[in-house]
Amino acid sequence: MADGNCLISNEWICGEYVRTRGQELTDATLEHVGITLASVAIGLLVAFPLALLARRWRPVAGPVLGLTTILYTVPSLAMFSLLLPVFGVSAAVVITGLVLYSLTILVRNIMAGLASVPEEAREAARGMGYGPLRLLFGVELPLALPALMAGLRITTVSTVSLTTVGAIIGYGGLGNLIYEGMRSFFKAEVLTASVLCVALAVVADLLLLGLQRLLTPWARKSRKGTT
Repeated sequence: MADGNCLISNEWICGEYVRTRGQELTDATLEHVGITLASVAIGLLVAFPLALLARRWRPVAGPVLGLTTILYTVPSLAMFSLLLPVFGVSAAVVITGLVLYSLTILVRNIMAGLASVPEEAREAARGMGYGPLRLLFGVELPLALPALMAGLRITTVSTVSLTTVGAIIGYGGLGNLIYEGMRSFFKAEVLTASVLCVALAVVADLLLLGLQRLLTPWARKSRKGTT
């Protein structure tokens, strides 16, 4: 069957759809990436001080972890519906919801990473005159990077997926195309947008994995030393 007829016959794989809807696919992909990046970045900015607060004052750790866990259990449709009266129909609804979902993973991984730092490393740094801030950013965070990056990778991949749910208010990136395609049973639209969404998740994970290896060269050396 000629490629130009695949739209008429409603085929799942249709090059003509990609050719004629290229701008629409590009716009949806850019919106998807923008929402994901904003959500993960804000999530990190919120999670980091929360994790430090929970580590500093142990009585706070339970409530912080409990609250972030409860937020993670709220269904996405309910979460977005609860945020609508506050932000109206806007991308802020989706971004805020995704930020709240990201906290449980990010806070736990930041705390786990900091807890894994050997005490002797802290003592050595203090002996060299490191203050609290210099100790945190110069010693603890670099050693906690593997756990932090693992949490960041999980958060990013799950955010790419959850962004599609934003289609219910028109801010779902590729989710908008998936939703419209399912409603009209437009096979090529559903499959193409879904494949792009999966590709975004894979690319994001690989990029973060590469960044982790770049930032933690000592981890590669230690693995080579044990083989």
